[in-house]
Amino acid sequence: MPATTTLRKDQLETSLQNERRLIKDGKLQEDNPLDLSPPFREFCEACRRGDLKACQEKIAEGVNINARDLFDCTPLILASLCGHYEVVRLLLDSGALCERDTFQGERCLYNALNERIRNLLLQYDYSKSSDPLQPFAAHLSSLLSRDHPQTADIVVTAAGESFRLHKFILSARSPAFAKKLTIAPTAKTWKLPNTIPAVAFNAGMRYLYLGEMPREQLSGLGTGLTEAEIFAGIERVAKHLELTGLVGTILDSGDRRLARQRRTEETSKARDQMEAWFYENVIKHKLVIETNKAHEVKWSRDNEIFADVLLRADNPVTEDLNLPKDSTKLGSDKREARVASRILARSTPRPSSRASSPRPQRQQTSTLFPVHRAMLLRSDFFSAMFSSSFKEAQITENLQIIPVDCSHEALEVVLKYLYTDKVEFPLSLGVEVLYAADLLLIERLKSKAAVLISSLGNGNMKLQQTGIEDGKPAEEADAAGKEVQDDAEEEEIDIYELIRAGWLFRVQRLEEFAARYLAYRLESHIDLPEFSELVAESATRITQRQETDSIELVDDIRFYLSERFRLRFEDTCLDEIMDENRKEVTKIDGEVAGVDTVSDSKFKIPKWGSGSGSGTYFPCAFASSSGSNSPCPGREHHPRTPDDEAIDVSEYKSPPLVGQTSENLGVVFRTLDGHPAGDEFARDAADYQILLAKLDRLLEKLDLEA
Repeated sequence: MPATTTLRKDQLETSLQNERRLIKDGKLQEDNPLDLSPPFREFCEACRRGDLKACQEKIAEGVNINARDLFDCTPLILASLCGHYEVVRLLLDSGALCERDTFQGERCLYNALNERIRNLLLQYDYSKSSDPLQPFAAHLSSLLSRDHPQTADIVVTAAGESFRLHKFILSARSPAFAKKLTIAPTAKTWKLPNTIPAVAFNAGMRYLYLGEMPREQLSGLGTGLTEAEIFAGIERVAKHLELTGLVGTILDSGDRRLARQRRTEETSKARDQMEAWFYENVIKHKLVIETNKAHEVKWSRDNEIFADVLLRADNPVTEDLNLPKDSTKLGSDKREARVASRILARSTPRPSSRASSPRPQRQQTSTLFPVHRAMLLRSDFFSAMFSSSFKEAQITENLQIIPVDCSHEALEVVLKYLYTDKVEFPLSLGVEVLYAADLLLIERLKSKAAVLISSLGNGNMKLQQTGIEDGKPAEEADAAGKEVQDDAEEEEIDIYELIRAGWLFRVQRLEEFAARYLAYRLESHIDLPEFSELVAESATRITQRQETDSIELVDDIRFYLSERFRLRFEDTCLDEIMDENRKEVTKIDGEVAGVDTVSDSKFKIPKWGSGSGSGTYFPCAFASSSGSNSPCPGREHHPRTPDDEAIDVSEYKSPPLVGQTSENLGVVFRTLDGHPAGDEFARDAADYQILLAKLDRLLEKLDLEA
């Protein structure tokens, strides 16, 4: 007899009917529920556009990334269909479902625009993200059985069996425990009534610590109790400790789908409870003190927030009270200089690009965070420290003070991740958070920080428009160029610092993001001395470099540069025309040749509505090969022109594009070197050659071969 049997058609119909009834009653949630809310519509629109920053913001707001819109499309399907690789990867990393052998999963794979996205979906095995909070839940549940290092601070006895628990978890997860510990925060033991079986209390503690209760223990085997007695004890525990979801979790454990849904809900609820407790206790009780007095702080082990260690972060030296108006920018510069000094200390020395004048200084301060070793164990650094015989691992009457070499802002981000598994920070803190994560050996935080940086940073990745309207004076043209340069100087992130951090911390995602970022705004960076230093530094990263070795950064920039302009050409086949008719770019008085020398007569694009009669003759894409009389869409049928012959599109006036007026169609586009171009495509074709030529000249200047 086979181990598995195939269900009959009537059995499948009954199962589906029961599932629909559970969904209708609200007991079971759909994997892809219909969502017509404005935030979800904005999220779907961002996925269509490929707006990574907007997608990251909506995910942080809590939008359901597995919901579907009015047309039964999930955000993952939209991003996959529109060909936005980075958005697809962000959604998969954030928990988007694309399960094998399901309608939505197969639809997502089938609609993938290209092989790159299809391979990404297959690489993720459709879904590696069944529960993004699983590492957080796994750590909490491991605390119940962890013997070394010992982090428990209270022993609860039930029916003669002892449980070593953590006050801060009990206080955060159970309202009843929170009340008792508020009254007696120094309590070391607690004894439950004998009417509560140890098995029932064990089930309650596993629920609090996000663990799973084996069903054989609930059946009463080996305990001398019946299943009914154990369940009655679980109900008493749930009522006594105010655990509203305990009974439902036990009842739903028999249905796999209900159990998975319940576990996801309880894990999210536990994360929210831990986050609220973190802000109300750890952050609220942080202490700012002068650095030279920090070692004098005495914090008793018997405290109301149950902290057992203090982490110290030294703040940057504050300047005199006579601060200029842009003091915020000065603070940002100091933070960047501090991070740069750390990176320089661990990498190849390079000349500093920031100069600072001496200012009157006030006393340096430090921030002390009262935290719990049980949560710090998520860091391999602290796990090794507390498991050793170091001084920091010893139990003393007053809490040990452990210095951490990072700013208090970065340390607060790290602590929030350890307590809540959330990673949220501004781009200005990106490199510092990476440094702190690398210092404390938290690889998952490094990965999540890289995802956040690349997502938020892509929001500023826009093409630098240098086209200037015809007839404007030269002064306005110079002002426009200066404005572009000022925008480059005021970028929210220091891309040079970021790519060096990616090299130092070996974060491939940051290296790819930085190269793509530079490629999409190369005209703003290629003439800067910092860019030359970066290229030279990238070349020196290859040990025993030969003349024929390539430069990784330059190769990546060339790849993303071709991607940037290919997106403009691939739908019109202009990239093929460029390849066929490209001429060698020559130098004219030290400048790169304009568009007139890059393209020839075959590359001319008709000026819509000009009526000049000049331009390329394109065959009508909609003409019938059978010679039918149906006219081409988008134009009036010319009675003297056969449908199967080429048509001079320059003789017909095309209506203005959507969102444009007829005046806008007379704009003269200019290339990066100031030469006029016939249209936007011709300008981009010339700009592409100009940027490539500038890269080649830069390599010649640096005496590098790539």
